[in-house]
Amino acid sequence: MTETQKNVSITKLSTGGCILAVLGFAAALFLDQFTKYLAVSRLKDKAAFVLIDGVFELRYLENRGAAFGMLEDMQFVFVIGALIVCAVVCFLYVRMPSEKKYMPLRVCGVLLCAGAIGNLIDRVRLGYVIDFFYFRLIDFPIFNVADCYVVVSCIVFAVLILFYYKDSDFHFLSVGNK
Repeated sequence: MTETQKNVSITKLSTGGCILAVLGFAAALFLDQFTKYLAVSRLKDKAAFVLIDGVFELRYLENRGAAFGMLEDMQFVFVIGALIVCAVVCFLYVRMPSEKKYMPLRVCGVLLCAGAIGNLIDRVRLGYVIDFFYFRLIDFPIFNVADCYVVVSCIVFAVLILFYYKDSDFHFLSVGNK
């Protein structure tokens, strides 16, 4: 395969990968917003819906802060933070090689952006984030699908960085590459 053929092949992979990323992002964002719509229409101003007695329930909450209600009513900070996170993820996504071994990082990036934008939509549109999952057994703070995306993607990202990838796998981050 000539160098030109390799470059065309990589471009096709990158374009296809970006299209899949956008579709995955849209699907994840839709799921988040749809579940929040259901929470408003089925849970707001009603008693909690118990799924497993004493363990897990659906309970409507308007969260005006960040994780665990911290920094209440500081929407501007959250909007800027979400936009910065998404910009960094997009920058890294575009620079990342189209090799199969980077797929887990790509999925983490897509989910992280979907979670950040899902909660950003709530903050801008409503001034608060709609939460509804509650683990009563451990009295864990109430959360939503977007929160799940962010937490799971960050945990998987950390595990990948610590145990799967090597320093040399991140050559694409070096100045002068791409």
